[in-house]
Amino acid sequence: MKKLTLGGRIALITVGTSLLSLAIILVIAYQQLVSDFEDVLTERQRVEAERYAIEVNQALELRLQSLEGLAFQMTDGKRLLPKEELQAVLERQSSLAPYFRAGLLVFDENAVAVAENRFVPGRLGTGYSDRQHFRKAMKQKTAVISRPIVGRTTGLPLLSFLSPIWSEDDRVVGYVGGIVNLQDSSILPQPSIDNAGVIFNVLDTESFILVDSLESDPPMPPLPPPGESPLIDAALSGIKSGVVKDRSGKRWVYATEDLQRVGWKFLRAVPYEDVTQPARASFTQFLTISMASMLLITFLAVALSRATTEPLRKIAARMREMTEAPSSKGRLPEFGAPEIRDVVLAFNRLTEEREALDNMKDQFVSTVSHELRTPLTSISGSLKLLQGGVTGELPAKARSLIDVAMRNSDQLQQLISDLLDFNKAIAGQMALNIQTVNAKNILEQACQANRTTAKTRSIDLFVEAKPSLALRADPHRLRQILDNLISNALKFSPEMSRVRVTATRSPHHTVRLTVSDQGEGVPEWFLPRLFQRFAQAEHHSERAYAGTGLGLAICRELATLMRGKVGYHYDKGAQFWVELPEATASTANGEGDESAR
Repeated sequence: MKKLTLGGRIALITVGTSLLSLAIILVIAYQQLVSDFEDVLTERQRVEAERYAIEVNQALELRLQSLEGLAFQMTDGKRLLPKEELQAVLERQSSLAPYFRAGLLVFDENAVAVAENRFVPGRLGTGYSDRQHFRKAMKQKTAVISRPIVGRTTGLPLLSFLSPIWSEDDRVVGYVGGIVNLQDSSILPQPSIDNAGVIFNVLDTESFILVDSLESDPPMPPLPPPGESPLIDAALSGIKSGVVKDRSGKRWVYATEDLQRVGWKFLRAVPYEDVTQPARASFTQFLTISMASMLLITFLAVALSRATTEPLRKIAARMREMTEAPSSKGRLPEFGAPEIRDVVLAFNRLTEEREALDNMKDQFVSTVSHELRTPLTSISGSLKLLQGGVTGELPAKARSLIDVAMRNSDQLQQLISDLLDFNKAIAGQMALNIQTVNAKNILEQACQANRTTAKTRSIDLFVEAKPSLALRADPHRLRQILDNLISNALKFSPEMSRVRVTATRSPHHTVRLTVSDQGEGVPEWFLPRLFQRFAQAEHHSERAYAGTGLGLAICRELATLMRGKVGYHYDKGAQFWVELPEATASTANGEGDESAR
């Protein structure tokens, strides 16, 4: 984060916040999708179970009503018809027989079978008063439907229907019955497990048997013990719908519906994957759209953050320019958000105040320099006369004091000259004599002037340049630049080291003159101020270097006036260079010399 720009941080915060919000929305959306699909699927199972219950109830009611209609034909108003007539009536029920494929029967008032339309050995004459549904019919004197039973003589899973036969004086004189073989009827729905993996069971909640397990041996087996089938346990718990996990860990969505008249409970269940699969499909589609939206948001966030921070970037670039080139001027246009405009206004005001201070300082330095030069010239001349013996031979102590005064006078004279040269350079008032200069010759002249200093510090000073290499410059001002760079290199080079002064051809038709030493180089923190006036780095060295801090600033201004530039880099030592235009063929022959201000 520390290395990110403000625009990058704004974009990162925007995108990060959007991603976090999207992640939260996706989690909530997925959970809600699963919940909604679970509710929908549960409701679908409930509707299907209810539909099964209604269909079974309608089938039962239809059969029961048909028996009630048949019961009126079994009496003469006072008692049951004779057995032969009962048999004849039963055999004429061609439309009713398909509903009771296992047989139609007539029972007397004591529940003894006296007639049947389909012969079953041992059934006529058998008493059924011990059967629960007969006891219920005899007690309540109403039509009843039995629980699922296993026939005594057939061993088949049966369902028995009974309807009382009434006399004209409201006495029950017998019962007409119909028997349905559950294996051979359309009362129950399709098999309990279909190809789609749906589970459907019909549970008898009184006898605790599986009514729909008709093909098992024996048919309609007892329900599994508690804990063996969590799905059946959930159905019998009274909770009509929900989600349950079986013993293998598989989850099911179930719903139940009761058919009270026969005590049956219809159970329908589907795998939980039927919930998650469509939820995942919908979620994947939603995720794809969300990711596309996030890409758009990211693009917009980056674009808008750049647009928002562009004024700040311009302000920062302008400040760097002012730092690197104190003489540069200019204002920023007032645009952008109110906060940005406030910053621009403050920056422009700061620039105005800085320019005013620079002008005041330049005027002060120029005035002081001119005012100091006249008395300093007089003082320097007087000291030279005394040093030359005009007043006679001086004592040794007096001569020593005169020498110290002369050195300080020369240093002060150099400082004033530097100040005046710098002011002329930045004001564009310095006269230049631009001509073709041989690179190797000018470098050798500059090195020759500094060899005495180099020898005192045991530094090897040498030149590397092609004799044919030439450039366009003012020889006097170029020497001033080279003397400054070489002098600095000798100051900051360790003893017994080497200083190289080279000339090479650079791109864009320029010649680079480089002064290389083997010193520690310029501290990185000081690099932005390197070519500013009055700037001096504080070196952790035992040596102290006196100077005005104007040398490199003057070099930069002089190079600029000669349509060149200066620079620095570190490569096993400090590398100061100045680039100036290369002399063309015509100017190399002595043509095109010019003066410039």
